[in-house]
Amino acid sequence: MADENWERETIEKLAFAAIREQRSSRRWGIFFKLLTFAYIGAFVLLAFDWKSKTDLVTDGKHTALVEVNGLIAPGTDASAEKIMSSLQAAFKDKNTQGVVVRINSPGGSPVQAQIIFDEMKRLRAKNANIPLYAVVEDLCASGGYFVAAGADRIYVNPSSLIGSIGVRLDGFGVTGLMEKIGVERRLLTAGENKGFLDPFLPVDEKQKQHAQEMLGEIHRQFISVVRQGRGTRLKETPEMFSGLIWTGRKSVDIGLADAFGSLDFVAREVIKAEDIVDFTQKENIAEKFARRIGMGAASAFAEVIARQAPALR
Repeated sequence: MADENWERETIEKLAFAAIREQRSSRRWGIFFKLLTFAYIGAFVLLAFDWKSKTDLVTDGKHTALVEVNGLIAPGTDASAEKIMSSLQAAFKDKNTQGVVVRINSPGGSPVQAQIIFDEMKRLRAKNANIPLYAVVEDLCASGGYFVAAGADRIYVNPSSLIGSIGVRLDGFGVTGLMEKIGVERRLLTAGENKGFLDPFLPVDEKQKQHAQEMLGEIHRQFISVVRQGRGTRLKETPEMFSGLIWTGRKSVDIGLADAFGSLDFVAREVIKAEDIVDFTQKENIAEKFARRIGMGAASAFAEVIARQAPALR
């Protein structure tokens, strides 16, 4: 009887093991089929996207548009890399009569803004017959205005917000809270300033002074760029470089902008080429799809592994 029970248990274990193996193989098969299908789909979308870019119609005289939208920072649509590529393509096109940089940005990295400004100046000097204008929509602040200063002229809406010519370094301090809840900060460094402005430590006055000097240096560079770009049109006051923001109407009065006008107005009335071609380099459909597929594949892979865990124990 014991032998029969042992045989039955052995057969059951083998049967369950075979079933688990079949399920495992089926899951892995489905996973890799879906993954293959997803990547094929991504490549198809990418091919269509490339085709749409290469088929960009520029047969007639046109105004070239480059958008600076959102945060100016690496990895964004308003990164220096993407804006530079867009500007280069816009100036290179033989039918471009003028380039408009349309800005709606709160600012961002001073380094990225400086790179874009320098490229605008370089391309303008290289293509003396192609004007470069900035058109501001809702907001052109800080790094956004840094970029705008590289244009020949700046057009705004009377209700646009312009300026914020300053530099900031954000932080926080929680030493009081730590004392209340009984938490002790333990930090070991090699280099007395390696814990520079650590939010969990009291403010070090020397480090604070050093940070202020760095901000001051960047601020002076910003001011220099604005003076270089705007020249004698600026009507400087002590508040101009204090970080304040003005309306578009006021910005024209004080020389931060030149006139009122939208993209269509500038294309039609200033450049005299009302057909607008967008040269802005953005994350395309295939890139977005591939990025999401990559995240989805990682999630699916983790789920498959989790499901196999009981069988692997």
